[in-house]
Amino acid sequence: MQVNEYFDGKVKSIGFENTEGRVTSGVMAVGDYEFGTSEHELMKVVSGAISAKLPGSDSFETFATGQQFEIEANVKFQVQIKEPTAYLCFYS
Repeated sequence: MQVNEYFDGKVKSIGFENTEGRVTSGVMAVGDYEFGTSEHELMKVVSGAISAKLPGSDSFETFATGQQFEIEANVKFQVQIKEPTAYLCFYS
């Protein structure tokens, strides 16, 4: 397992691999963040909500507990977190 920390500790994740592939399980504190991708990502919201401005969009869309969204490789996207939020990210 690999522990990752971003944005002065406001985003933390643990990365691991299993039969489903490479995954990170993480938590984001309240704040606005910009992420970049190096491969395709499937983000699943476990608890809380992620408002994401995905590439090609002019506005933020909110994904609540149980919802998911996908991001292609080699792009940047913004998120707004209004309450502590947990997620799973699957890479492919």
